[in-house]
Amino acid sequence: MLGRSGRERRPATVAGKVECMTQAKSTRGDRGQGDRGLFGPESVSWQVHREAAVMLGGARALLMHAAHPLVVAGARQTGMYTSDPWMRLERTLRLNYLVTFGSTVQANATARHINIVHEEINGIDEVTGLAYDALDPELLLWVHACLVDTALVMEHLVVGKLDEPGREQFHQESMVGAEMLRLPRSSIPKTVSGLRSYIADVISSGMLRRTDGSEAVGRLIMDPPPETPQRPLWRLISFWSFGLLPEGLRSEIYGYSWNPVQEAGLRASLAALKRLRLIAPPRLRFLPLAVTAQRRIEGRAPAGEEESESLLPEGFRMPDDA
Repeated sequence: MLGRSGRERRPATVAGKVECMTQAKSTRGDRGQGDRGLFGPESVSWQVHREAAVMLGGARALLMHAAHPLVVAGARQTGMYTSDPWMRLERTLRLNYLVTFGSTVQANATARHINIVHEEINGIDEVTGLAYDALDPELLLWVHACLVDTALVMEHLVVGKLDEPGREQFHQESMVGAEMLRLPRSSIPKTVSGLRSYIADVISSGMLRRTDGSEAVGRLIMDPPPETPQRPLWRLISFWSFGLLPEGLRSEIYGYSWNPVQEAGLRASLAALKRLRLIAPPRLRFLPLAVTAQRRIEGRAPAGEEESESLLPEGFRMPDDA
């Protein structure tokens, strides 16, 4: 079978993704010291994405992605949803943050290698019988919209600095990264309200459904493995992630029941996180990638220092996959 490039399509594997990430890392020899990257510290993207509390909503985006059978079909080709969903989430977030915080060279290299991987992910979905292609603008838009909406939901609940113009600016800035990943700007709704209307339309269309991928992701997020470090924290993140899903996804795709007591607990726990953020030291409040990027801009990043720090703040890591 031929891919978009006309070459014989090879199954996209986890090893292939690692190879592309390794190639992207080779660009870090160009430190870009002083380079502000695509956005810079004054951008809304930087201010939102540097917050560890906002990043905790990433599992919500993963659940939304896994509800789309054609996104799952592409992930099934790589084996990511059924065997390594946490790894997929970490890589998705890391790549997103490298575009935000990386030097210009690194951001462009990261996008280029993502596109190389995506060129090989296409075929016929065994669940729906529909064709899927990782470069399909409709699938790219769903993935993009879930990430942007989740970031804005979390920012509003646990940071609360953005006003309406700020949210619109974040939306506009997010289109830069989307275009780098071959999602045409013309395909993206022009406003935040338009983006959220698009999400609601997809949910009501009947396209989203329960699959092996959604079940695997839902099961792992709902009940992290017993050996997971900081397991109580990840159980709390699971509660937030399911609680903040649109109702149609939460109940119909994931079968997660919800009641007023849970809703009250959700709001109270997120309000507590918002208060804790205000007193947290920078090493816990900000993502390591953002801290390194600030040092790079200020010319304080020592030669040879890697920009691939842990995604999570000091002392934390993703759960192990089942």
